[in-house]
Amino acid sequence: MSRQAPWSAPLFRAPLAWWQERDAFLKDGVLALVLTALAFVPTLSNLGGQIGDLNERPANALSVGLVLAQTLPLAVRRRWPAACLAVVAGAFAVHQALGFATTFASVGLYLALYSAGAHQVRFRHGLTAVASAGYAVLAVVLDRLGSPQSIPDYLAYYLALAAIWLVGSTVRTRRTEEAERRRLAAEVATAAERARIARELHDVVTHHVTAMVVQADAAQFLLTSAPDRAGEGLSAVSDTGRRALTELRYLLGVLEATGESAPADPARAGRAPTLGRVADLVEQARRSGQPVEFSERGERRPQLVDVELAAYRVVQEALTNAMKYAAGMPTRVLLRHGEEHIEIAVTTEGPVVAPVTRKPDPAGGRGLSGLRARVRMLDGELEAGPRREGGFEVCATIPSKPLQE
Repeated sequence: MSRQAPWSAPLFRAPLAWWQERDAFLKDGVLALVLTALAFVPTLSNLGGQIGDLNERPANALSVGLVLAQTLPLAVRRRWPAACLAVVAGAFAVHQALGFATTFASVGLYLALYSAGAHQVRFRHGLTAVASAGYAVLAVVLDRLGSPQSIPDYLAYYLALAAIWLVGSTVRTRRTEEAERRRLAAEVATAAERARIARELHDVVTHHVTAMVVQADAAQFLLTSAPDRAGEGLSAVSDTGRRALTELRYLLGVLEATGESAPADPARAGRAPTLGRVADLVEQARRSGQPVEFSERGERRPQLVDVELAAYRVVQEALTNAMKYAAGMPTRVLLRHGEEHIEIAVTTEGPVVAPVTRKPDPAGGRGLSGLRARVRMLDGELEAGPRREGGFEVCATIPSKPLQE
Protein backbone atom coordinates (compact mmCIF):
# COMPACT_ATOMS: atom_id res chain seq x y z
CA MET A 1 0.00 0.00 0.00
CA SER A 2 1.44 3.37 -0.98
CA ARG A 3 1.94 6.09 1.56
CA GLN A 4 -0.40 9.04 1.39
CA ALA A 5 0.48 12.63 2.04
CA PRO A 6 -0.72 14.03 5.35
CA TRP A 7 -2.67 16.57 3.33
CA SER A 8 -3.61 16.86 -0.29
CA ALA A 9 -2.43 19.68 -2.51
CA PRO A 10 -5.82 21.52 -2.67
CA LEU A 11 -6.19 21.37 1.11
CA PHE A 12 -2.65 22.70 1.51
CA ARG A 13 -3.15 25.59 -0.90
CA ALA A 14 -6.07 27.01 1.11
CA PRO A 15 -4.06 27.62 4.32
CA LEU A 16 -1.17 28.90 2.21
CA ALA A 17 -3.42 31.45 0.49
CA TRP A 18 -4.80 32.47 3.89
CA TRP A 19 -1.31 33.07 5.27
CA GLN A 20 -0.31 35.07 2.20
CA GLU A 21 -3.45 37.21 2.49
CA ARG A 22 -2.82 37.71 6.20
CA ASP A 23 0.78 38.73 5.51
CA ALA A 24 -0.34 41.26 2.89
CA PHE A 25 -2.94 42.68 5.29
CA LEU A 26 -0.33 43.12 8.01
CA LYS A 27 2.07 44.90 5.66
CA ASP A 28 -0.67 47.19 4.34
CA GLY A 29 -1.78 47.88 7.89
CA VAL A 30 1.70 48.98 8.83
CA LEU A 31 1.81 51.20 5.72
CA ALA A 32 -1.51 52.81 6.68
CA LEU A 33 -0.35 53.51 10.23
CA VAL A 34 2.96 54.99 9.08
CA LEU A 35 1.21 57.24 6.56
CA THR A 36 -1.26 58.32 9.23
CA ALA A 37 1.55 59.31 11.58
CA LEU A 38 3.36 61.22 8.82
CA ALA A 39 0.15 63.06 7.93
CA PHE A 40 0.37 64.99 11.20
CA VAL A 41 3.97 66.10 10.64
CA PRO A 42 3.71 69.76 9.56
CA THR A 43 6.97 69.81 7.61
CA LEU A 44 5.68 67.13 5.24
CA SER A 45 2.60 69.08 4.17
CA ASN A 46 4.44 70.44 1.12
CA LEU A 47 4.73 66.89 -0.21
CA GLY A 48 0.98 66.38 -0.32
CA GLY A 49 -1.38 66.61 -3.25
CA GLN A 50 -3.29 69.84 -3.91
CA ILE A 51 -5.76 70.78 -6.61
CA GLY A 52 -8.30 73.22 -5.15
CA ASP A 53 -6.15 76.11 -3.85
CA LEU A 54 -9.18 77.52 -2.00
CA ASN A 55 -8.97 79.84 0.94
CA GLU A 56 -7.51 77.80 3.78
CA ARG A 57 -9.67 77.20 6.81
CA PRO A 58 -8.40 76.12 10.26
CA ALA A 59 -8.19 72.44 11.15
CA ASN A 60 -10.96 70.89 13.24
CA ALA A 61 -12.33 67.48 14.10
CA LEU A 62 -13.77 67.06 10.59
CA SER A 63 -10.38 67.69 8.98
CA VAL A 64 -8.79 65.08 11.26
CA GLY A 65 -11.47 62.60 10.25
CA LEU A 66 -10.86 63.32 6.58
CA VAL A 67 -7.11 62.83 7.07
CA LEU A 68 -7.72 59.45 8.68
CA ALA A 69 -10.12 58.53 5.87
CA GLN A 70 -7.30 59.10 3.37
CA THR A 71 -4.81 56.86 5.14
CA LEU A 72 -6.43 54.09 7.19
CA PRO A 73 -8.35 52.44 4.27
CA LEU A 74 -4.96 51.61 2.73
CA ALA A 75 -4.85 48.68 5.15
CA VAL A 76 -7.19 46.85 2.73
CA ARG A 77 -5.79 48.27 -0.51
CA ARG A 78 -4.96 44.82 -1.91
CA ARG A 79 -7.94 42.93 -0.53
CA TRP A 80 -10.62 45.48 -1.49
CA PRO A 81 -8.90 47.93 -3.87
CA ALA A 82 -12.13 49.43 -5.27
CA ALA A 83 -13.58 50.14 -1.83
CA CYS A 84 -10.25 51.57 -0.68
CA LEU A 85 -10.13 53.92 -3.67
CA ALA A 86 -13.74 55.03 -3.17
CA VAL A 87 -13.21 55.99 0.48
CA VAL A 88 -9.80 57.62 -0.01
CA ALA A 89 -10.84 59.54 -3.14
CA GLY A 90 -14.07 60.69 -1.51
CA ALA A 91 -12.22 61.92 1.57
CA PHE A 92 -9.66 63.69 -0.62
CA ALA A 93 -12.41 65.42 -2.64
CA VAL A 94 -14.23 66.65 0.47
CA HIS A 95 -10.94 67.77 2.02
CA GLN A 96 -10.14 69.82 -1.09
CA ALA A 97 -13.67 71.25 -1.42
CA LEU A 98 -13.73 72.43 2.22
CA GLY A 99 -10.35 74.13 1.85
CA PHE A 100 -8.50 72.41 4.67
CA ALA A 101 -4.72 72.69 4.73
CA THR A 102 -2.77 70.19 2.64
CA THR A 103 -1.33 67.21 4.53
CA PHE A 104 0.86 64.26 3.65
CA ALA A 105 -2.29 62.10 3.91
CA SER A 106 -3.21 63.12 0.35
CA VAL A 107 -0.46 60.72 -0.83
CA GLY A 108 -2.96 58.02 0.09
CA LEU A 109 -4.90 58.90 -3.07
CA TYR A 110 -1.91 57.97 -5.21
CA LEU A 111 -1.41 54.68 -3.39
CA ALA A 112 -5.11 53.85 -3.67
CA LEU A 113 -5.07 54.56 -7.42
CA TYR A 114 -2.00 52.37 -7.92
CA SER A 115 -3.54 49.57 -5.85
CA ALA A 116 -6.79 49.68 -7.83
CA GLY A 117 -4.86 49.47 -11.07
CA ALA A 118 -2.66 46.63 -9.82
CA HIS A 119 -5.12 44.51 -7.81
CA GLN A 120 -8.68 45.18 -8.97
CA VAL A 121 -9.91 42.17 -10.98
CA ARG A 122 -13.61 42.72 -11.72
CA PHE A 123 -15.34 45.79 -13.16
CA ARG A 124 -12.05 47.51 -13.96
CA HIS A 125 -13.49 49.57 -16.82
CA GLY A 126 -16.52 50.54 -14.76
CA LEU A 127 -14.32 51.62 -11.88
CA THR A 128 -12.23 53.74 -14.26
CA ALA A 129 -15.36 55.43 -15.63
CA VAL A 130 -16.76 56.13 -12.14
CA ALA A 131 -13.43 57.51 -10.91
CA SER A 132 -13.12 59.79 -13.97
CA ALA A 133 -16.69 61.03 -13.54
CA GLY A 134 -16.03 61.71 -9.87
CA TYR A 135 -12.96 63.75 -10.73
CA ALA A 136 -14.96 65.78 -13.27
CA VAL A 137 -17.58 66.54 -10.62
CA LEU A 138 -14.83 67.60 -8.18
CA ALA A 139 -13.34 69.93 -10.80
CA VAL A 140 -16.74 71.58 -11.38
CA VAL A 141 -17.36 71.95 -7.64
CA LEU A 142 -13.93 73.49 -7.04
CA ASP A 143 -14.44 75.90 -9.93
CA ARG A 144 -17.81 77.01 -8.51
CA LEU A 145 -16.21 77.52 -5.10
CA GLY A 146 -13.72 79.96 -6.58
CA SER A 147 -10.66 77.83 -7.29
CA PRO A 148 -8.06 79.69 -9.38
CA GLN A 149 -7.22 76.56 -11.34
CA SER A 150 -8.00 76.49 -15.06
CA ILE A 151 -9.11 73.65 -17.32
CA PRO A 152 -5.51 72.80 -18.39
CA ASP A 153 -4.58 72.55 -14.68
CA TYR A 154 -7.38 70.11 -13.98
CA LEU A 155 -6.51 68.15 -17.12
CA ALA A 156 -2.82 67.95 -16.18
CA TYR A 157 -3.66 66.69 -12.68
CA TYR A 158 -6.07 64.14 -14.16
CA LEU A 159 -3.35 62.86 -16.49
CA ALA A 160 -0.99 62.51 -13.54
CA LEU A 161 -3.59 60.45 -11.65
CA ALA A 162 -4.25 58.38 -14.80
CA ALA A 163 -0.51 57.70 -15.13
CA ILE A 164 -0.44 56.31 -11.58
CA TRP A 165 -3.39 54.05 -12.40
CA LEU A 166 -1.64 52.97 -15.61
CA VAL A 167 1.51 52.01 -13.70
CA GLY A 168 -0.53 49.76 -11.42
CA SER A 169 -2.39 48.29 -14.40
CA THR A 170 0.92 47.57 -16.14
CA VAL A 171 2.21 45.79 -13.06
CA ARG A 172 -0.97 43.72 -12.93
CA THR A 173 -0.68 42.82 -16.62
CA ARG A 174 2.92 41.70 -16.24
CA ARG A 175 2.05 39.73 -13.13
CA THR A 176 -0.80 38.01 -15.00
CA GLU A 177 1.44 37.25 -17.98
CA GLU A 178 4.12 35.83 -15.69
CA ALA A 179 1.55 33.64 -13.94
CA GLU A 180 0.31 32.44 -17.34
CA ARG A 181 3.88 31.67 -18.42
CA ARG A 182 4.44 29.68 -15.24
CA ARG A 183 1.18 27.81 -15.81
CA LEU A 184 2.08 26.95 -19.40
CA ALA A 185 5.59 25.94 -18.34
CA ALA A 186 4.09 23.69 -15.67
CA GLU A 187 1.76 22.13 -18.25
CA VAL A 188 4.65 21.54 -20.63
CA ALA A 189 6.74 20.02 -17.83
CA THR A 190 3.82 17.82 -16.80
CA ALA A 191 3.29 16.63 -20.38
CA ALA A 192 7.01 15.94 -20.76
CA GLU A 193 7.06 14.00 -17.49
CA ARG A 194 4.03 11.97 -18.55
CA ALA A 195 5.71 11.16 -21.86
CA ARG A 196 8.90 10.19 -20.06
CA ILE A 197 7.06 7.90 -17.66
CA ALA A 198 5.11 6.41 -20.58
CA ARG A 199 8.40 5.58 -22.29
CA GLU A 200 9.73 4.11 -19.06
CA LEU A 201 6.64 1.92 -18.66
CA HIS A 202 6.92 0.79 -22.27
CA ASP A 203 10.57 -0.14 -21.86
CA VAL A 204 10.03 -1.95 -18.56
CA VAL A 205 6.89 -3.84 -19.53
CA THR A 206 7.99 -4.73 -23.07
CA HIS A 207 11.40 -6.00 -22.05
CA HIS A 208 10.41 -8.02 -19.02
CA VAL A 209 7.20 -9.43 -20.50
CA THR A 210 9.08 -10.45 -23.65
CA ALA A 211 11.73 -12.16 -21.54
CA MET A 212 9.09 -13.91 -19.43
CA VAL A 213 7.26 -15.16 -22.54
CA VAL A 214 10.48 -16.54 -24.00
CA GLN A 215 11.47 -18.10 -20.66
CA ALA A 216 8.01 -19.59 -20.16
CA ASP A 217 8.11 -21.14 -23.65
CA ALA A 218 11.53 -22.57 -22.90
CA ALA A 219 10.33 -23.97 -19.57
CA GLN A 220 7.34 -25.58 -21.27
CA PHE A 221 9.63 -27.19 -23.82
CA LEU A 222 11.92 -28.48 -21.05
CA LEU A 223 8.97 -30.02 -19.21
CA THR A 224 8.60 -32.50 -22.05
CA SER A 225 12.21 -32.89 -23.23
CA ALA A 226 14.26 -32.44 -20.03
CA PRO A 227 12.04 -32.30 -16.93
CA ASP A 228 15.07 -32.09 -14.65
CA ARG A 229 15.97 -28.70 -16.16
CA ALA A 230 12.45 -27.23 -16.21
CA GLY A 231 13.01 -25.75 -12.77
CA GLU A 232 15.74 -23.50 -14.16
CA GLY A 233 13.34 -22.05 -16.72
CA LEU A 234 10.65 -21.44 -14.12
CA SER A 235 13.22 -19.84 -11.83
CA ALA A 236 14.24 -17.50 -14.67
CA VAL A 237 10.60 -16.49 -15.15
CA SER A 238 10.32 -15.78 -11.42
CA ASP A 239 13.49 -13.68 -11.36
CA THR A 240 12.38 -11.67 -14.38
CA GLY A 241 9.02 -10.99 -12.75
CA ARG A 242 10.73 -9.74 -9.60
CA ARG A 243 12.92 -7.37 -11.63
CA ALA A 244 9.85 -6.06 -13.42
CA LEU A 245 8.09 -5.46 -10.10
CA THR A 246 11.14 -3.62 -8.74
CA GLU A 247 11.27 -1.21 -11.68
CA LEU A 248 7.50 -0.73 -11.67
CA ARG A 249 7.58 0.12 -7.97
CA TYR A 250 10.21 2.75 -8.71
CA LEU A 251 8.06 4.30 -11.46
CA LEU A 252 5.00 4.27 -9.21
CA GLY A 253 7.09 5.99 -6.56
CA VAL A 254 7.87 8.77 -9.05
CA LEU A 255 4.14 9.16 -9.68
CA GLU A 256 3.26 9.56 -6.00
CA ALA A 257 1.91 12.98 -5.12
CA THR A 258 4.34 13.55 -2.29
CA GLY A 259 7.39 12.38 -4.23
CA GLU A 260 8.81 11.12 -0.93
CA SER A 261 9.40 7.61 -2.19
CA ALA A 262 11.40 8.79 -5.22
CA PRO A 263 14.89 9.79 -4.11
CA ALA A 264 16.47 12.97 -5.42
CA ASP A 265 19.26 10.89 -6.95
CA PRO A 266 17.62 7.55 -7.76
CA ALA A 267 20.68 6.27 -9.59
CA ARG A 268 22.79 6.41 -6.45
CA ALA A 269 19.94 5.10 -4.35
CA GLY A 270 20.03 1.93 -6.46
CA ARG A 271 16.37 2.00 -7.38
CA ALA A 272 16.64 3.26 -10.96
CA PRO A 273 18.37 1.23 -13.68
CA THR A 274 22.02 2.24 -14.11
CA LEU A 275 24.99 1.32 -16.27
CA GLY A 276 26.19 -1.01 -13.53
CA ARG A 277 23.11 -3.16 -14.08
CA VAL A 278 23.59 -3.71 -17.82
CA ALA A 279 25.22 -7.02 -16.94
CA ASP A 280 21.92 -8.05 -15.32
CA LEU A 281 20.14 -7.38 -18.61
CA VAL A 282 22.66 -9.53 -20.42
CA GLU A 283 22.29 -12.35 -17.89
CA GLN A 284 18.51 -12.14 -18.13
CA ALA A 285 18.67 -12.43 -21.93
CA ARG A 286 20.99 -15.43 -21.60
CA ARG A 287 18.58 -17.16 -19.24
CA SER A 288 15.89 -16.54 -21.85
CA GLY A 289 17.92 -18.56 -24.35
CA GLN A 290 19.52 -15.66 -26.19
CA PRO A 291 23.29 -16.17 -26.67
CA VAL A 292 24.69 -12.77 -25.66
CA GLU A 293 28.33 -11.74 -25.53
CA PHE A 294 28.98 -8.74 -23.31
CA SER A 295 32.13 -6.60 -23.23
CA GLU A 296 32.81 -3.35 -21.41
CA ARG A 297 35.78 -1.09 -22.13
CA GLY A 298 37.11 1.98 -20.40
CA GLU A 299 36.71 3.16 -16.84
CA ARG A 300 33.12 3.38 -15.69
CA ARG A 301 32.35 6.59 -13.80
CA PRO A 302 29.09 7.51 -12.03
CA GLN A 303 26.99 9.60 -14.44
CA LEU A 304 23.97 11.82 -14.09
CA VAL A 305 20.81 9.78 -13.71
CA ASP A 306 19.47 10.80 -17.16
CA VAL A 307 22.63 9.53 -18.85
CA GLU A 308 22.69 6.28 -16.88
CA LEU A 309 19.02 5.60 -17.54
CA ALA A 310 19.21 6.41 -21.26
CA ALA A 311 22.20 4.11 -21.77
CA TYR A 312 20.49 1.33 -19.82
CA ARG A 313 17.30 1.67 -21.88
CA VAL A 314 19.23 1.52 -25.16
CA VAL A 315 20.70 -1.86 -24.21
CA GLN A 316 17.35 -3.02 -22.85
CA GLU A 317 15.40 -2.13 -25.99
CA ALA A 318 18.02 -3.66 -28.29
CA LEU A 319 17.99 -6.93 -26.34
CA THR A 320 14.19 -6.93 -26.29
CA ASN A 321 14.10 -6.64 -30.08
CA ALA A 322 16.71 -9.36 -30.36
CA MET A 323 14.70 -11.78 -28.21
CA LYS A 324 11.47 -10.85 -29.97
CA TYR A 325 12.59 -10.90 -33.61
CA ALA A 326 15.77 -12.95 -33.61
CA ALA A 327 15.36 -15.44 -30.81
CA GLY A 328 18.38 -17.69 -30.41
CA MET A 329 20.61 -15.61 -32.70
CA PRO A 330 24.06 -14.56 -31.38
CA THR A 331 24.04 -11.03 -29.97
CA ARG A 332 26.95 -8.83 -28.93
CA VAL A 333 26.74 -5.94 -26.47
CA LEU A 334 29.63 -3.47 -26.37
CA LEU A 335 29.74 -0.70 -23.77
CA ARG A 336 32.64 1.74 -24.14
CA HIS A 337 33.29 4.44 -21.52
CA GLY A 338 35.19 7.40 -22.97
CA GLU A 339 36.30 10.71 -21.55
CA GLU A 340 33.62 12.64 -23.42
CA HIS A 341 31.14 10.03 -24.63
CA ILE A 342 29.56 6.71 -23.73
CA GLU A 343 29.26 4.46 -26.77
CA ILE A 344 26.85 1.55 -26.97
CA ALA A 345 26.65 -1.05 -29.74
CA VAL A 346 24.26 -4.01 -29.74
CA THR A 347 24.63 -6.30 -32.75
CA THR A 348 22.40 -9.27 -33.54
CA GLU A 349 23.36 -11.82 -36.18
CA GLY A 350 20.98 -12.92 -38.92
CA PRO A 351 18.20 -11.10 -40.75
CA VAL A 352 16.09 -8.85 -38.56
CA VAL A 353 13.38 -7.19 -40.58
CA ALA A 354 10.52 -6.49 -38.19
CA PRO A 355 12.10 -3.66 -36.17
CA VAL A 356 12.99 -1.82 -39.39
CA THR A 357 9.54 -2.07 -40.94
CA ARG A 358 7.71 -0.96 -37.79
CA LYS A 359 6.24 2.50 -38.14
CA PRO A 360 7.05 4.98 -35.40
CA ASP A 361 4.25 5.78 -33.03
CA PRO A 362 2.64 9.09 -34.14
CA ALA A 363 1.62 9.83 -30.55
CA GLY A 364 5.16 10.56 -29.51
CA GLY A 365 7.30 7.50 -30.04
CA ARG A 366 7.87 4.17 -28.36
CA GLY A 367 10.68 1.70 -28.59
CA LEU A 368 13.57 2.77 -30.79
CA SER A 369 11.87 6.01 -31.89
CA GLY A 370 11.28 7.00 -28.29
CA LEU A 371 14.88 6.12 -27.40
CA ARG A 372 16.15 8.23 -30.27
CA ALA A 373 14.26 11.25 -28.91
CA ARG A 374 15.55 10.60 -25.40
CA VAL A 375 19.17 10.34 -26.55
CA ARG A 376 18.86 13.51 -28.63
CA MET A 377 17.64 15.38 -25.56
CA LEU A 378 21.04 14.56 -24.05
CA ASP A 379 22.79 15.86 -27.19
CA GLY A 380 23.55 12.30 -28.27
CA GLU A 381 22.78 10.23 -31.36
CA LEU A 382 21.17 6.84 -31.87
CA GLU A 383 21.22 4.84 -35.10
CA ALA A 384 19.47 1.53 -35.69
CA GLY A 385 19.17 -0.54 -38.84
CA PRO A 386 20.17 -3.69 -40.71
CA ARG A 387 23.81 -4.46 -41.39
CA ARG A 388 25.17 -5.18 -44.84
CA GLU A 389 26.45 -8.57 -43.73
CA GLY A 390 23.10 -9.42 -42.20
CA GLY A 391 21.54 -8.90 -38.84
CA PHE A 392 20.60 -5.79 -37.01
CA GLU A 393 22.60 -3.21 -35.07
CA VAL A 394 21.74 -0.48 -32.58
CA CYS A 395 24.45 2.13 -31.92
CA ALA A 396 24.20 5.05 -29.51
CA THR A 397 26.61 7.80 -28.52
CA ILE A 398 25.75 9.74 -25.36
CA PRO A 399 27.81 12.65 -23.98
CA SER A 400 29.45 11.75 -20.68
CA LYS A 401 28.19 13.81 -17.72
CA PRO A 402 29.93 12.53 -14.60
CA LEU A 403 28.53 13.33 -11.19
CA GLN A 404 30.38 16.08 -9.35
CA GLU A 405 32.06 14.77 -6.26
